[in-house]
Amino acid sequence: MRRPEQQTTIRPTTDPAPGAGTEAGAEPRGGPSGSGASGPGSSRPGACEPGCSAPTGTGPVAEGHPVGDLTTEAVLAPYLRGQAADFLRSLRQHHEHSAPAESGGHDAAAATRALRRAARRISGSLHTFRAALDPHWADQLRAELAWLSGVLAREHAYANRLARLVEALHQLSGPALPAARGARAAGETAASDAQGRAALGVGAARAGALLERRLTLARTRSHSAALQALGSSRFHAVADAVALLASDVPLAPGTTGRTAEALLEPAERAEQRLLTAVAALPPAGSEPYNEAQDAAWHQARLLLRLHRYAHEVVLGAAAPALASCGHALDLHRDAVEAAAAAAAAARTPRIAPATAYALGVLHADQRHEVEAARAVFRETWPYATALTAS
Repeated sequence: MRRPEQQTTIRPTTDPAPGAGTEAGAEPRGGPSGSGASGPGSSRPGACEPGCSAPTGTGPVAEGHPVGDLTTEAVLAPYLRGQAADFLRSLRQHHEHSAPAESGGHDAAAATRALRRAARRISGSLHTFRAALDPHWADQLRAELAWLSGVLAREHAYANRLARLVEALHQLSGPALPAARGARAAGETAASDAQGRAALGVGAARAGALLERRLTLARTRSHSAALQALGSSRFHAVADAVALLASDVPLAPGTTGRTAEALLEPAERAEQRLLTAVAALPPAGSEPYNEAQDAAWHQARLLLRLHRYAHEVVLGAAAPALASCGHALDLHRDAVEAAAAAAAAARTPRIAPATAYALGVLHADQRHEVEAARAVFRETWPYATALTAS
């Protein structure tokens, strides 16, 4: 049984010595026909647990080169330079296709997402591998990239939140309420149920209009803030720093000649922080309306993201086994924020009772979506023993 402190996916495995067997009950890496195998006593889930597969890609380790034959610079610098190039390419595309989102600027929106994607990966790598880099430079650039990514994310988040809530309102105000969302007490009559659906139908249109006014205003302000940020001297300083990173990665003194093994320790620390956070998550069956538990899940999402980026650096490719649970945590965050938006709208002064009722039902619906996302995470999390410890 794996403990939360046990290593899982970061450290690359080496081919076993001739004649060495595999762990009892474990298949060689990649399945019966795989070319590599885990050594005796290996606890890597990628080698012996369902849902985990060997990483593929073009990175130095993914191609099969032993880590010890490479230097820290040979592994970390190309990754950072590649992400910096993606950042600059996305920035150029954003300038070429820049247009307000309301006018159908889909190309600009895609460029913004790619820009944020590269910024997150650079920032995450600077955080995890800070010891191998110039610490002052890494801290400064990481803070600026976090600011930029946050500013650019808000408009997209408000647009998605509005679409999510409006769609949920349409579904909830249909001819019949789903049983899971309209849980009835024993003895409640069909007449009262019909009355509740009628009240929801009356308030749903007003609730949708209220949410649209609030979130559209927030989205417009975020769009203006993003445009202002992209034209500021602060952003230009960030772009200049990333442009320099595309050609030169400032390493810490003495790092140039060190082997890539030096990257495994910080990557494994990031992994252990993730496993510890997942083990501490509330168990299944917790109260779905307990919003105090949301912070622990958000923290697990951030730690999973850092682990994924470290995996990309060290192994040269993403961890496919973590894609589904990462998506579940993204849906969890979206549902939490949508529920909070519905609750905030319900606190609007002097709204009609039917509107408040519809917003209350919508809030409950999104909190059930929160619990559903947590259940998907538990089902797709490939290291089940970390969850059973909670």
